[in-house]
Amino acid sequence: MKKIQMVDLQSQYYKIKPDVDNAVLNVMNTAAFINGPEVKFFQSELETYLDVKHVIPCANGTDALQIALMALNLKEGDEVITADFTFAATVEVIHLLKLKAVLVDVDYDTFTMDTEKLKAAITPKTKAIIPVHLFGQCSNMEEILNIAEQHDIHLIEDNAQAIGSEFTFSDGTVKKSGTMGIMGTTSFFPSKNLGCYGDGGAIFTNDDELAHKIRGIVNHGMYERYYHDEVGVNSRLDSIQATVLRKKLTLLDTYNEARRKAADYYDDAFADCAEILTPKRADYSSHVFHQYTLRILGGKRNDLQKFLTEKEVPAMIYYPVALRKQKAYFQDSNDVDFVNTDKLLEEVISLPMHTELDDEQLKYISDAVLEFMNK
Repeated sequence: MKKIQMVDLQSQYYKIKPDVDNAVLNVMNTAAFINGPEVKFFQSELETYLDVKHVIPCANGTDALQIALMALNLKEGDEVITADFTFAATVEVIHLLKLKAVLVDVDYDTFTMDTEKLKAAITPKTKAIIPVHLFGQCSNMEEILNIAEQHDIHLIEDNAQAIGSEFTFSDGTVKKSGTMGIMGTTSFFPSKNLGCYGDGGAIFTNDDELAHKIRGIVNHGMYERYYHDEVGVNSRLDSIQATVLRKKLTLLDTYNEARRKAADYYDDAFADCAEILTPKRADYSSHVFHQYTLRILGGKRNDLQKFLTEKEVPAMIYYPVALRKQKAYFQDSNDVDFVNTDKLLEEVISLPMHTELDDEQLKYISDAVLEFMNK
């Protein structure tokens, strides 16, 4: 059996090696390393895939979030609501811009923002909401969009973990994740569902004025060379990463389907174990399984991780500490308001999930989990 990895990027690369190698060499031969044709081609192709008017590539997913907030001209102390249970980048950029992060609990089953807690957190100072499409499926966007519209609040989607997923509205309308708010952001970190071979990110929007402003911000605030109309940053997707992403974008739906197939295998394997809760697939969203995250009941999560390590099965805990309790972002909050987050911190464990998992590996992983749980 091939060695089990949390993410097997080498095997994925070998399957597309000739195309990727030729594309990268072409960039090298043309020496169009920054803002070259490959970046523009990728931008256009991703716009078509997402059915969104504007994709603005940038250097990484964290920059994408920061630039999206910068484009809104928020003032120091303005409040931005996001989830307590997610990666730190979402809160990091709020603090960098001297805004106030307001953290709310998540839904226990879907791991995404609890809309009732969102409603309760809104104040006159609330200027933006950042729902995180965690682990591969959309937040409850119809409800969140209604809340944002009711209170005239900007909505930015953190789509770093769910590109390719779709949200179905109650009227049957279907939208790709990242395209429903005033802006969406994503990361092309190598382990993402659509990942490059370095760092990369992008901002999506259907708003022409915002798109124009963002294009200036990502390039030192310039629209004309040496004329700086905005306070900007240096955040550009390089041509080598763009050409890799062009090749992988054509396979994104295939990649996501392979992840769903692996998730189906896990779901079936664990269906009869009462102490394992498999990921809930929300009725309103397709799931692209950036992570396959179990909830382990009975206080057994940490011992399971140790057991899997002994069996040479990697398993990760995303995330071990709530953002509100991180030293950099500590908030004096009432734990009663974060019951679901705090339960998840003790229960979640993510199993290997990537496009190259085969049945032999999936059986070995599942058998190992069940061996421990049935002891």
